[in-house]
Amino acid sequence: MIQIIIHGCGGKMGRVVAELAANDDACQIVAGIDPRLPAADFPVFATPDACTVHGDVIIDFSTAAAVPALLAFAKAKKIPVVACTTALSDKTMDLLKETSKSVAVLKSANMSVGINLLMDLVQKAAKVLYDANFDIEIVEKHHNQKIDAPSGTAMALADAINQAMEQQFHYIYDRSQTNEKRDQKEIGIHAVRGGNIVGDHDVIFAGRDEVIELTHKATSREVFAVGAVKAAKFLASQGPGLYSMKDVLA
Repeated sequence: MIQIIIHGCGGKMGRVVAELAANDDACQIVAGIDPRLPAADFPVFATPDACTVHGDVIIDFSTAAAVPALLAFAKAKKIPVVACTTALSDKTMDLLKETSKSVAVLKSANMSVGINLLMDLVQKAAKVLYDANFDIEIVEKHHNQKIDAPSGTAMALADAINQAMEQQFHYIYDRSQTNEKRDQKEIGIHAVRGGNIVGDHDVIFAGRDEVIELTHKATSREVFAVGAVKAAKFLASQGPGLYSMKDVLA
């Protein structure tokens, strides 16, 4: 049985992960870490340093500011980390990569299995449609409590396309300050915030007289928890290194 520690157990995603894992015979939540010290069916500690329970893997759904301390804890205790928190700074990403030299770390902008399939699909579409003069736009929609914009997933989709096209594109986030025609070598990335939208991502390939849209809609947060738990099961047995959901789904 995989023993899991949830970092950010008092947050919305932390609670969903705990509920999902409680109904999974292959894993068990043995501890949580959260400064709010929420009530739970497992021991909860305010900080990583305070945690006295050892686990096989940590699932992190916290805040960007909390991630460095978690990585230091994971490195010291040799516990793999599924890092699901988004909007990490370049400094924290460098720290994450450095930590992966000592312990297994999995980083993904989106834990959904469907989103990770979408990343492969947009790469294939871009390779075919760019030469046919299709423009590429990405629209992401999230609830009104989401702080960062554009979403990490929207950026990951753009980066996946750019990688497939040998870094030909630059990104445009706002056209209100310019009065000029669109450059074909740009990807427009747009953010919508409202209501309780869990997460919608549309990748639009617009050509002459035809439009192709690849869309992913998350209707509940459980899709991200399912991916995180799946990743935790995979990562618990892996050696040091930096992994992604592609490794989990391979």
